[in-house]
Amino acid sequence: MKVKEIFELGTKLGIEADPRGVKTVKKHLERVNKHYKGLKPSDQKFFDTDKLTNPFPDGGIHVDDGKTQVKRVLAGIDINGQEILLASQLNERGKKIDLVIAHHPEGAGLSNLHEVMEMYTDIYVQHGVPVHIAEKLTQERIGEIGRGVHPVNHFQAVDIARHLNINFINTHTITDNMVDKFMREYLEEKAPETVGEIIEALLELPEYQIAQKQGAGPRIIAGSPNHRVGKMMLEMTGGTNPSPKVYEQFSQFGVSTIVGMHMRDDAMKNASGVHMNIVTAGHMSSDSLGMNLWLDELEKRGIEILACGGLIRVSRVKKGKK
Repeated sequence: MKVKEIFELGTKLGIEADPRGVKTVKKHLERVNKHYKGLKPSDQKFFDTDKLTNPFPDGGIHVDDGKTQVKRVLAGIDINGQEILLASQLNERGKKIDLVIAHHPEGAGLSNLHEVMEMYTDIYVQHGVPVHIAEKLTQERIGEIGRGVHPVNHFQAVDIARHLNINFINTHTITDNMVDKFMREYLEEKAPETVGEIIEALLELPEYQIAQKQGAGPRIIAGSPNHRVGKMMLEMTGGTNPSPKVYEQFSQFGVSTIVGMHMRDDAMKNASGVHMNIVTAGHMSSDSLGMNLWLDELEKRGIEILACGGLIRVSRVKKGKK
């Protein structure tokens, strides 16, 4: 597979796993295309046309020579300059790296991080929050994150990859959607009755077992192990943490328990203040699970995976099934 084919496969899988549903994602792309066509030519030249087909602008292809047939990738949660240099060093030592894959955004993916958060509106509505409240809270948080990422050095790692001729992409919401779908189906099947049983269910998964041994396993940060779960909501995708103000709305409209990757203290205090249960499954472990589900698809196609940058690599590809 070439780099573009790998990224397109990821985008396809991300759309199929999107909690909004495929139809809603397609409507989003239709709105983006309509917006683009309505721009003046002077404004169109500044528009990132990848957004016309990629509904997850916090991921993208950063460096692609357009010709490499990818046989081995170096994949990590965080890819910075040192990981790009690692790929270069491996190349020099005869272990050819055809592509570096990051989970967390780099380049334009980082500068566009806030845009993907629009998906929160539809997710909130699915959980009973009125659309006008969902939109208001989402737009406030999008503005906050947009202002936060604007001054960041977005292209530092991308520039190193370009100079060293290292093919480089990142996924983020693509694979966050995949872990969201996996976890939703997994916990529905397990049907935990108490918050403690959620922890037990998570610790049956190898990524969380490894994280637990490393001191970063699942935690109950609000509530108690013997509290009943009630209506549960996942926070595994959407770019980054939502507005801390949203938990009062969730509680009011019947959500009792949140299972997320991580949560800020202000959000935890707000959620706890309205008597919600909060389970943080773990950031690197949850990101790793989503990445692993996608990397398994590459492994099935004969591509070798090397892990770095905090990725807890667990393959679910059965021998003889590649």
